[in-house]
Amino acid sequence: MQVEEARRLLAERLGGGPEPPSPESARAVTAQLAHPDTLGPLVRRLSAGDLDLAECTRLSYRHVLGFDKLLLLAGAPRFMLRVHFWHGGTGAAPEDIHNHRCAIASAVVRGHVRMECYEPAANGVPATAYRETIDGPGGAWRLRRVGDARIRLICAERYGAGRSYGLAARTLHRVVSEEPTVTLFLETAPQRSVTDVYVRHRSDVADSGGLTDSSGVSGPGAGRGGTTTDGGSATHDDGNRIGDGNGTGDGDRAVTERRTGDEDRIDARHRTGAGNRMDPRDRPGGPLRTGGAERADPPPKTPLPPAAYLAELDSLAGSLGY
Repeated sequence: MQVEEARRLLAERLGGGPEPPSPESARAVTAQLAHPDTLGPLVRRLSAGDLDLAECTRLSYRHVLGFDKLLLLAGAPRFMLRVHFWHGGTGAAPEDIHNHRCAIASAVVRGHVRMECYEPAANGVPATAYRETIDGPGGAWRLRRVGDARIRLICAERYGAGRSYGLAARTLHRVVSEEPTVTLFLETAPQRSVTDVYVRHRSDVADSGGLTDSSGVSGPGAGRGGTTTDGGSATHDDGNRIGDGNGTGDGDRAVTERRTGDEDRIDARHRTGAGNRMDPRDRPGGPLRTGGAERADPPPKTPLPPAAYLAELDSLAGSLGY
């Protein structure tokens, strides 16, 4: 695919009217662009110089969560198309539960991710809520503590290569990648200037990677999420979660809904062992403790050097056969 052809496709599919694009339209066009026979030629042309290298590298950086965030096509304010290189392993900080300023979509090109959706709930587990702002494109993140909260996990699904999902702007979620993974990521037109971030209290993080209670609810439609998967087969009650229905095997489709607590952050460094009992005050629905999770502003973004940016694009193009 030619670069200008990709730009036209994004503009046509996302629309230019006053209404923001739907999570489904964002997911569908991202899935189309992520197909190896489409993404491979596009990335090869970009790595060969068919891009504004200075602008792309200025807005490409190693994310605080440990993945490389590379800008492919800039179409602000209507869209920003990026590729995320998740390096896997245990060195990176796990992702906090958060939402976005816009509807987003992600398609897995290589590897796997687990995507979890959350909602505030009185019977959730304790967390600290923050409001996050950003100092303009490429600027620094700023966190402002809002207060104590409770949040619960409503669904978790594993996505492999060829699968995709779309999220409404306010959908709370987090993404986990424990192996080298590449995703194509689409940001659409901003709908607000802030995002919400939840940091779970340490004592609530269990060995399973999430907080659970005894409800054990499972299935793609058991709760209200904000995600849409391919084909819309897993749309939740509020219609904000769109995900693909094209899983290739049971291991790729394990959808588990767990009633979980307050925060979207599962911190592997603080996971408790079988002998570490959860404080009764932190159980879902129990009295809320304050001061359980504090966050400073994330460190400044450091743009990727042009050589590193081009090397990663070249590696991706090669892995796709181009």
